[in-house]
Amino acid sequence: MTRLVLVHAHPDDETITCGGLMARAVGAGWDVTLVTCTLGELGEVIPPELKHLEGSDELAPHRAEELGKACAALGVTDHRLLGGRGRWRDSGMVATGEGIRAAEPDDLAEGAFANRADVDLQVHQLTELLEELEPDVVVSYDAGGGYGHPDHVRAHEIAGGAVERIDPLGERVALYATAAAHDEVDAGLARLRRRAWLPLPVPPVEDLPTVPDAEITTRVVLGPARVRKLAALRAHATQISVLDDGSDPPAFALSNGLAQPVTGSEGFVLLRGPDGGLGALSA
Repeated sequence: MTRLVLVHAHPDDETITCGGLMARAVGAGWDVTLVTCTLGELGEVIPPELKHLEGSDELAPHRAEELGKACAALGVTDHRLLGGRGRWRDSGMVATGEGIRAAEPDDLAEGAFANRADVDLQVHQLTELLEELEPDVVVSYDAGGGYGHPDHVRAHEIAGGAVERIDPLGERVALYATAAAHDEVDAGLARLRRRAWLPLPVPPVEDLPTVPDAEITTRVVLGPARVRKLAALRAHATQISVLDDGSDPPAFALSNGLAQPVTGSEGFVLLRGPDGGLGALSA
């Protein structure tokens, strides 16, 4: 049995980038574990009726409930919080002014996941989990954290560090980064712009974190698993709005109010280890 471990920074990151992969892996009989590093305590809340949660101590437990519902929609039954509940907190971010890109705040609070002094402990905590789980495939982010969020960057750092510790020669564990294929996203955006009913603006592809299609080493075609991914996106109601009238592709929006396509495949870039770890799900 193939064992897959996904290392994500906040609740909802797993569904946006890997929801289809997770659903397809479960359907293929893989052993799937999701590791979430924080509960997204500083997340912005979209629905007016839930806006009172923003900035309060109630947001983290609420997002934990949303994550549980999302995992259930994807069929994932093994979920871990790095270091235990409440050990690491959302670091927050600042906008860079360059499309949907983020950077680290000037001041990080105590316990913030991105604090430099804590990286060795975080690698140790994740290493212990990976030693227990013995994964064949680990998925996280690229060195830039996808769009620059400091917690995504840290998740990349500790995923790479922990995989190197359990597989120092890179012979057994395949480490992948999530990646959105530029041309597929661009085509999806173009289709969204043709929908008169869409209530939100559609950004140019240059504003989104994508990579050239040629750099994608594995594409996981979602097929029917996209229905599960949409259900999981809806579960993260504080963070995500789903826009779906039955057209292809459906869309989602974050707190920035920009419509993005839920594409028909998810892309991944092999960073380390044996090629082909996700190959069985690429068809």
